[in-house]
Amino acid sequence: MGKTWYNFFVVADEEAKATTTGRSAEEAPVRAADLVPEPGAEPALPARVDNATDLDEIYQSAQIAPASHGYTVLKVADMLQSEHIRALPPDVKRKSILVALDAAGVSINEIVEDAVRRDRALDTYERVLQRNLDELKAQKQKENAELEEEIARRMGELRARIEQNNQAVSQQLEQLEAWQSRKRTEEQRIADAVSYFVSENPVTVTRTES
Repeated sequence: MGKTWYNFFVVADEEAKATTTGRSAEEAPVRAADLVPEPGAEPALPARVDNATDLDEIYQSAQIAPASHGYTVLKVADMLQSEHIRALPPDVKRKSILVALDAAGVSINEIVEDAVRRDRALDTYERVLQRNLDELKAQKQKENAELEEEIARRMGELRARIEQNNQAVSQQLEQLEAWQSRKRTEEQRIADAVSYFVSENPVTVTRTES
């Protein structure tokens, strides 16, 4: 049965060295730019993935597939959090990972390149989401402005209709009041005429309210 990666630990007191990409485990970490080439075009990503919180789906959309040996920067991250080495000093952690990678025939370049590709995929998809948000925001702001104009226009129309209704009622009221005034005059005229011939006047005269 093959050894698991944590069987290749380098403890702080050991002088063992692991060589990866021509460098010893004792050397200080080098710049990522020295290990991976300058990035080319951005990874092609769809306008939206089914589940943006599923990072694996984003990586798959960016065509980032795990290498045949199974080692990725994500696996290295898990290894660093393993109960076997997470409490060790940083330099010992680094040496332990380098030893495990060397034993698996994996160069540190591959891990750093995988990290860069995944980071670029995440950055690119963030820009996709931001662009989608900006486009949606612009679209909805335009729709809102049109709706505000429609509301203002409709409000104007409704206010005009209210004014027309009030005017119609006022006109009808004026007509009623004018007729009532004429009615009272006519009733009084009739009552006065008949009063000379009856003891009780049968004509009712509407009194003006004070």
